[in-house]
Amino acid sequence: MKVLYLIYQLFIALPIMLAVTIIAAVVCIVGSVFDNRFWGYWPGAIWGRLFCIVFLIPVHVHGREHVHKGQSYVIAPNHQSYWDAFSMYGYVGINFKWIMKKEIGKIPFVGWACRMAGHIFIDRASKFKSMDSIRKAESQLKDGMSVLIFPEGTRTHDGKMGRFKRGAFQIAEELQLPILPVAIDGCYEVMNRHAWHVTWHPIHITFHEPVWPKSNGGTTEQELSDMMRETTAQVVAVIQETLDKGY
Repeated sequence: MKVLYLIYQLFIALPIMLAVTIIAAVVCIVGSVFDNRFWGYWPGAIWGRLFCIVFLIPVHVHGREHVHKGQSYVIAPNHQSYWDAFSMYGYVGINFKWIMKKEIGKIPFVGWACRMAGHIFIDRASKFKSMDSIRKAESQLKDGMSVLIFPEGTRTHDGKMGRFKRGAFQIAEELQLPILPVAIDGCYEVMNRHAWHVTWHPIHITFHEPVWPKSNGGTTEQELSDMMRETTAQVVAVIQETLDKGY
């Protein structure tokens, strides 16, 4: 069965999705010239869902009742593999902009589409440039538009959740927006960062109740840092609890 699935993904699924990727990217690029709010999201959402469907990867979504349309969120999922992007894009169900590393912008078609769609690129080698990108992300968070950032900053090496960085929580603290914790489970088994092919495995996405940052009015920098650390710990705890339970 594993051999048949490998043959299927190499000679059927992969060629189909290469074609779909180019088509979705072109539609996104052209459409975003006129309206990057609609065309910057839906072609990618369909693309992400098709990736899971064509590769026969089942995706189970839990806790969708915690996601309310019209509310802007800072979406904060753990990061297991490239398949996090496909599953999140395809199954979140609300419009958002990604915060992603600048290297993605160099990928033909995909990177071009991301730039036209208004996604936010960060330079991880420069703290100043990263902060400037975060400021741009803040300007997008209005009228129900959310932003998605992987707080770990990179994919896990061993399947365990890494340390969450402060970027996502700084945006939430400054704009007093709720953080939407998301636990992704199964993407590491589908294709970890060391694998060269896809392994069949179900993916579970669990949306948790949003975490509202404490009011930062009149606080000192140290107090703000402490509040951010407390919020980070809370988000990490709810995601880790889901991963520990497993499915």
